[in-house]
Amino acid sequence: MKKRVSSRRRVTTETSVDLRLGLDGPGVYTVRTTLPFLDHMLELFARHGHFSLTVNARGDTHIDDHHLVEDIGLTFGEALAEALGDKRGINRYGQALNIRGQGRALTPMDETLSYIALDLSGRPYFDWKVKFSVQNKAPFCFELLEDFFQAVAMSARMNLHIKLMQGRNNHHIAESLFKGFGRALAQAVAVDPKRKATVPSTKGSL
Repeated sequence: MKKRVSSRRRVTTETSVDLRLGLDGPGVYTVRTTLPFLDHMLELFARHGHFSLTVNARGDTHIDDHHLVEDIGLTFGEALAEALGDKRGINRYGQALNIRGQGRALTPMDETLSYIALDLSGRPYFDWKVKFSVQNKAPFCFELLEDFFQAVAMSARMNLHIKLMQGRNNHHIAESLFKGFGRALAQAVAVDPKRKATVPSTKGSL
């Protein structure tokens, strides 16, 4: 099977992002975004999805973190779309299923439960039902995670639904989301030998 790897670079007057994504492991990662909390979340994604990921990014964080977080999401989505190619043989859908592939499994993190479902349909759609607690002091603006995942969904042209079932600790909520996204995406991009390298759509393309 052709190696499913992509390297993308995005440079603007606000940010510079270099990103490399491998869909078939071995799950090694090096993430340096100048935002330590986002580094940690992307590392969790790579580890739990068994993706290879390298990110080197910087931006005008002296103004706000928004530009950098969103542009990393856009670059990630572009890399994912390129690595997938014509999507022949993939499962297409991902729901963070349990290890036996039976039913639906939520992603727990202590008191937190989240659910993520996605479809690599080629038709971008994003639904976000997550609420973070207001904090006086935090290492990261958690509301920016909505912008990150929306950027991923739009640039990768995926249908992405993210829902928080319960949770009160913002760190736990974020961790649950990134672990769940890694697991769901790993299921969606996995190649199913029963499909015999066909595109998983009656239209013949995605």
